[in-house]
Amino acid sequence: MAKIVFALNQSLDGFVDHDHPAFQPDPVLFRHFIDDVRGLAGCLYGRRMYETMRYWDEDHLEWDAPEREYAAAWQSKPKWVVSRTLKSVGPNASLIEGDLAAAIRGLKAQHEGEIEVAGPELAHSLTELGLVDEYRLYLHPVVLGHGKPFFAGPRPPLRLVASDRIGEKVIRLTYVPA
Repeated sequence: MAKIVFALNQSLDGFVDHDHPAFQPDPVLFRHFIDDVRGLAGCLYGRRMYETMRYWDEDHLEWDAPEREYAAAWQSKPKWVVSRTLKSVGPNASLIEGDLAAAIRGLKAQHEGEIEVAGPELAHSLTELGLVDEYRLYLHPVVLGHGKPFFAGPRPPLRLVASDRIGEKVIRLTYVPA
């Protein structure tokens, strides 16, 4: 059975803003993300995060070797997109419509390993349904004061199970529901 993992970069004050330069990974953190994606059973996105990640669907001439490596890993993984407005999705992706809880339980039952969910709003919905098995917060040393909060609703009771320094600036905190 697969495990649903909510993993996302966040500021010290708890915000997510993918356009902020402080979230650009250093080479060590980027290598970590390449290895992370390689090990996934798949990726679960809301519409906005999926549209952001579609950047990796097409090769760009200006990419360096690690960027090409990340894109190849990401392209190879199945992706599931939760959306009420999208009518189609790109390569290796499927739309999830209808009963979200049943769909996610089905994914968990059909797959082994980790399915990573990205996007605080989708993660909030899955948290409310009791479907997130692990939270990985990649803390960056910046205070944004705005953006989307990592936890889009009430914080569930959590228990810290690991903390790791990745690269020069980032700490990954790993929690499970308490």
